[in-house]
Amino acid sequence: MRAPIVTVLGHVDHGKTSLLDALRKSNVAEKEIGGITQSIGASQITTKATGPVTDSEESLTRRDGLRPGGKKITFIDTPGHAAFSKMRSRGAKVADIAILVVSADDGVKPQTKEALSFILEEKIPYIVAITKIDLQSADIEGAKRSLADIGVLFEGGGGNIPVVPLSARTKKGLDELLEVIILVSEVEDIKGDSAGELEAFVVETKKDKRGTLVSVIVRNGSIKVGDQILVDGVLSKVRGIFDSQNKSLREVGPGEPALILGFEKMPPVGSPIKHWKGEVISVKNPARLHIKDEGTKEMPNIIIKAQSSGVLEAISENLPVGVNIVGTGIGDVNESDIFSAKAGNAKIFVFEAKVPVGVARLAEMEGVKIETFNIIYRLFERIEELNSKKEKVVGKAEIIAVFPYENKKVAGGKVILGKLNRQDQIKILRGEKEIGEVKIISMKKEKKDISQASAGEEFGVIFEPQLAFTIGDVLVSVAK
Repeated sequence: MRAPIVTVLGHVDHGKTSLLDALRKSNVAEKEIGGITQSIGASQITTKATGPVTDSEESLTRRDGLRPGGKKITFIDTPGHAAFSKMRSRGAKVADIAILVVSADDGVKPQTKEALSFILEEKIPYIVAITKIDLQSADIEGAKRSLADIGVLFEGGGGNIPVVPLSARTKKGLDELLEVIILVSEVEDIKGDSAGELEAFVVETKKDKRGTLVSVIVRNGSIKVGDQILVDGVLSKVRGIFDSQNKSLREVGPGEPALILGFEKMPPVGSPIKHWKGEVISVKNPARLHIKDEGTKEMPNIIIKAQSSGVLEAISENLPVGVNIVGTGIGDVNESDIFSAKAGNAKIFVFEAKVPVGVARLAEMEGVKIETFNIIYRLFERIEELNSKKEKVVGKAEIIAVFPYENKKVAGGKVILGKLNRQDQIKILRGEKEIGEVKIISMKKEKKDISQASAGEEFGVIFEPQLAFTIGDVLVSVAK
């Protein structure tokens, strides 16, 4: 027998991370910005060794009449936000058992149904955990009825699905949940062989000062320091193995999670890991992110940097149509990103990664805008905000002359597209870089005041404020 691999699925804010927090006696939930789990994590706990059961616990007994204890359980904490549906589905594929979390005060929600569909598609045995039973608004029976309405039938109610009401805050029901997990693992006869064929999966990837770190789950076989492993057609050598507490290991075996150092390239989340046996490697094309090479030019170009590949993929897969993603990357923003953004006239959106002081100073010097986010829906809200402020170009004119007039500078221009109106808000562009926005306070043609100039016409204008424009700059009139 090996430790069962358990995935926790359910609707956002129904208490998935708080439940794991209580089981692991850690503090993950409080560390999460915005209260949303935003990357897949894996950890392992050992249940308490206990004595003989009481009559009231008879339904939870093992075949030998003892309450299960001293057993290891590996948990995958899958993200709750809607943007991470693909990551949740991958988490379910790795797991032996699923816990479907439903809040006692909220019942079934859209992501509850989505999570259940993943479980049923993968034919994974599952347990229902009804959380937040300590709240005054808790309605356990109501939550059960809402689950029955979507086809979940419990033990004693015409079905075989175990249900455990619990509270992460008061710890009530936690021991029962662990016992049920062990019982289900025994019924399912979950086993592993450390000397067998390697069956392992990439759960998450990230970078730190040590290099590329890959979170893995081993279902069968083992990975040792020094092993050569094959992931997505790329051969790598294992240089280090670390557990969930960041302690160094020599080996990781069946049912265990670990961080592995030594991958030559960042492997896609969900990729299977195999030992290299000297066979010829056929290099596969890496899975491409959902990058839109062509989109509406009314939307700004964006480069996205994220701390992990799973999060980056989730962001890229859920961007609205028309967003021009001109580049992506894992890890902190670097100088190369700044020069790429300048060349592509792009903003840099940074999610959970860092912007070093020197890089931020370079961005300011090069006129590159960087926006940072720690909560994914804030990033999407910003995208929608930019989308709602799409600008329609009404006209363009090139500055062909500059001359002084009464302590001001006059721009002599020629309309090259559409038309320019005196009341328009004007942007001044130098190449791809925006110099600033101005308002026309005087517009003349052959010494006569005019209110509009059309394509092919030449004119003279005075702006406020008096920016440092020059010959070759372009005036762009936009309708907002």
